[in-house]
Amino acid sequence: MYDVIIIGSGPAGISASLYTIRANLKVCIISKNESVLEKAEKIENYYGFPKGISGNVLNSRGTEQAKNLGVDIINDEVVNIKYEKNFIVETVNSRYEGKVVIIATGKSRKSPSIKGIKELEGKGISYCAICDAFFYKGKEVGVLGNGNYAIHEAKELLPVAKKVTIYTNGKKPIENRDEELNVDFVEDEIKEIKGTNKVESIEFFSGEKRNIDGIFIAEGIASSGDLAKKMGVMLKGKEIIVNENMMTNIPGIFACGDCTGGLLQISKAVYEGTKAGLSAISYIRNKKG
Repeated sequence: MYDVIIIGSGPAGISASLYTIRANLKVCIISKNESVLEKAEKIENYYGFPKGISGNVLNSRGTEQAKNLGVDIINDEVVNIKYEKNFIVETVNSRYEGKVVIIATGKSRKSPSIKGIKELEGKGISYCAICDAFFYKGKEVGVLGNGNYAIHEAKELLPVAKKVTIYTNGKKPIENRDEELNVDFVEDEIKEIKGTNKVESIEFFSGEKRNIDGIFIAEGIASSGDLAKKMGVMLKGKEIIVNENMMTNIPGIFACGDCTGGLLQISKAVYEGTKAGLSAISYIRNKKG
């Protein structure tokens, strides 16, 4: 079991790990998606680099520093967080137990640009199967996505819904999926999601139309907001709400970096990662006391 599980390997997550590992805690970082920092060609506004530095090099140095101090770096995709005496972070390949979770996964992604999604959010469009599955008992629902996260959400819906279909919106479904998963895959590209006061149907560019009661958005990898919702963490829009100690409304869950909003800068992410790490140390020590 870990003392601290950090989700995200950007400047915020790495900074949190540096402080927690040096406090003699057992720490891991779980990350699948590459950090936005890696895509920066040259950074000239960060302290200590008079000639600038590439984002890829800066990110690699941070990761190497964390590894050298003893942080476990796990390359895997997080699909769920839950609580069973301690926090359980579920990934595609395993599950990890920890006393504290720090969410540092960057900015939540935008919703898919499909007509009808924004208008029907909360009226049949949902972003959390664990949160909203109950409302679709005995109904036909869809999951929008083609990866592991979409499959995870489909599995959450199967015991409740009458029928579950995964809509990949023109993309190929992930190859190493569970072949026993009792869902249909539809690869047609979606033109529009229709409904007056609630989701009623999906229309494809092929001209085909399907009646449906609800759609769960699960494209790509689970975002910070997706993971936060599963634990009942409060959000403002898609940003995680934290107090001055970077703690959410759920004791033991902290958040830092771009996912908390504000300036999308390395300096801000490093500061918040530091603060989250120090707060996590105090939280664990106070619980022991």
